[in-house]
Amino acid sequence: MELLQQQDGRLLSTFRLAAVLPTVYQCYSTEDLAKVPLSPRPRVHGEGSNTVFIGPELPALCRYMASAKTLNWLDDDRAELHVEAGHNWHQLVQWTVSQGLWGLENLALIPGSVGAAPVQNIGAYGVELADRCRYVDFYHWDQQRLERMTVEQCRFGYRDSVFKREMAGRGVIVAVGLMLTRQPQRVLTYQGLDQLSADCSLQQVFDTVITVRQAKLPDPAELANCGSFFKNPLLPDADVKALQQRYTAMPVYSQGNGYSKVPAAWLIDQAGFKGKQVGDVGCYHKQPLVLVNYGQGQASDLLTLIAQIQHQVHSRFGVTLEPEVQLVGRQATTQTSVVS
Repeated sequence: MELLQQQDGRLLSTFRLAAVLPTVYQCYSTEDLAKVPLSPRPRVHGEGSNTVFIGPELPALCRYMASAKTLNWLDDDRAELHVEAGHNWHQLVQWTVSQGLWGLENLALIPGSVGAAPVQNIGAYGVELADRCRYVDFYHWDQQRLERMTVEQCRFGYRDSVFKREMAGRGVIVAVGLMLTRQPQRVLTYQGLDQLSADCSLQQVFDTVITVRQAKLPDPAELANCGSFFKNPLLPDADVKALQQRYTAMPVYSQGNGYSKVPAAWLIDQAGFKGKQVGDVGCYHKQPLVLVNYGQGQASDLLTLIAQIQHQVHSRFGVTLEPEVQLVGRQATTQTSVVS
């Protein structure tokens, strides 16, 4: 285990607000995890692509860094891929495509680590992690034991899981098991992919997803951001129908369960926030769902912009936007409705 102190928070969050992390424990095995002090209990942290630090009072962090992977063939077509939590997600997707394995290609270019993927149940272009997940290996702090949790036990939902709720703070995801196949699993229903042919190759799907994402989403290495900042709201069909009577151009994606998804980006755009800035934090000019730090952004700028967006969208549409990005720190919980 490596013990790091007084770490620059800008190196541990892709939003890069100034912050100081008092203690960071970097672990490479369950034996390392057993050595981590639990009073106060540290916050589990990955690559920081979905986390913004709002100082000055910040918790200790625990990072699980092991990143090995093992491919186990179940038959001639299906394979189970066991991946440790510290592996970079996009690099994993690249590797599966290079091996001719279908399943993760729609999830290309999502930033972050494998261990963070189940927490959010990451998803894009019609595919969620839950669709490909076979199990999650979870280390319990209190019992100091490793449990293999089934997909059912993970209780995945839209950008949600048991790890984000009941299991939050109770332990660490150390590995994920994924089901992949040599047989094509094309999901081409989303805009941008629907132009591909019905017999398109795995590489074509992967390349197209990257092209579509890069056309509207800024690279965190070049412009600080945490990707999509708010969840797309899920609304009862009756509420959606009432909104459509007033806003006929509003995009709607039926979920087939009495609920429909409305793009948060459209709501934010209609509320007039595309390109708007508060200090040096703003809505990206190509995609208002992405909040960006233009270089000198302050925590107060971000909190103000979040509050303005939530207020205006609710006032106009009666819809409450819930952040997808996690704001970490006491100031975050006292000054905004976002819960870290």
